[in-house]
Amino acid sequence: MAGEYDSTEFIDSDFTVQKTSAPTRDDTDRRVVEAQQKLVELKRAQEELERERSGLEELRRRQGEFHTGRQEIIQNLTRGLGLLEEAEFTARRDAEQMAKTLVDFRTALGKVQGIQDGAWTKENFQVELARGLTIIENARMEWNSARLKISALAGETKNAAAPLDKNVSSAASASLADLGFGQLCKIGLAMTWPLLLVALGALGVFIAILMRK
Repeated sequence: MAGEYDSTEFIDSDFTVQKTSAPTRDDTDRRVVEAQQKLVELKRAQEELERERSGLEELRRRQGEFHTGRQEIIQNLTRGLGLLEEAEFTARRDAEQMAKTLVDFRTALGKVQGIQDGAWTKENFQVELARGLTIIENARMEWNSARLKISALAGETKNAAAPLDKNVSSAASASLADLGFGQLCKIGLAMTWPLLLVALGALGVFIAILMRK
């Protein structure tokens, strides 16, 4: 019948759908699992970001170490080169000086050791003695000069030269001790007669001046 009342005409279909689509326990469990999976994924992504950040920080640290280390080693090597070049120049100069001094020392030693004082005679004693003293004095000058130039000899003291002087004096004394009294008198006369001649000459001039007056 057309005028008959239909009870379904006043039912809202949207309300009916919402009512029938209410979440079930399974839906809730599923959404919980999905949320947990998303949390796991986010945590994994966070860990990857943390590792990436740590790697970038390590890279930055190594880059800083590289630049700092390069500047430091450049400064050290540059300074070291300057010091070594100066030291090498000084060492080469000292080595050359030592080589020259070695030759001079050997020459001086040979001359001193070559003095044959035992072969001196009363005729050449004064001349040989003067020559021997000259050789010794030259050797002493060579020694003193080397001590000022070479640091290896700087620690030597005057006492180091004393035995040389003592030995020379002893050798001269021994040579004189071997001569007799008469020979010593002759040697003394030979060494002093020039002075006697000068004194006699001066006395003669003085007497001549007095006689003219």
